[in-house]
Amino acid sequence: MTIHVIGLSGSPHRHGNTETLLDAFLEGTRESGADTEKVILKDLAYSPCRGCNACHKTGKCVVSDDAIPLFERILSSDCLAVASPIYSMGITAELKGLIDRAQFLWARKFILKTMFFSDEHIRTHKGIFISTAGLSWDNVFDAAFPAVTAFFNTLGFEYYDNIIANDMDRYGSIHAHPTALAKAAEKGRSVVEAIARLESGAREGR
Repeated sequence: MTIHVIGLSGSPHRHGNTETLLDAFLEGTRESGADTEKVILKDLAYSPCRGCNACHKTGKCVVSDDAIPLFERILSSDCLAVASPIYSMGITAELKGLIDRAQFLWARKFILKTMFFSDEHIRTHKGIFISTAGLSWDNVFDAAFPAVTAFFNTLGFEYYDNIIANDMDRYGSIHAHPTALAKAAEKGRSVVEAIARLESGAREGR
């Protein structure tokens, strides 16, 4: 069974530090046999959540745009990598807008109870947060974690790991970081292997 990995690049800056780190992760997943897709959020046409709460009654979003088919692809994947640089101590507007648009799925799961993820499903679906920051502060990523946690929880993914690199103002480029790219590739390989083992065990246990 081929494992499908989808990577969301939330940076408005193409081929910058965060997207390059995502690329290294995706390359690692391919080396372990995964099928990968990279989505550049800034190239999609979607609007933020309107806060109308219509989805709380219907389970459907009233806005029809690029976010809806993207969520369908995310829900059919085995591993979701969410990448965003830290802007003003948080994730980018592109990623936050998409996370907010998942409200209709949150409504299905928590209000209407029409969407359910078993413990086995969550164990075999892994979420990875990828980020870079200019500042050297150890806590520079802290504001990003809750939104990413909520996103993975809504979509049925276990928050499996972070791939983060700070102090980019000093390094100047992710390519100048001594370990980040190699570690991202290794984590890509290891997460695919972990999913494969879990899925194999789950099939044998049925």
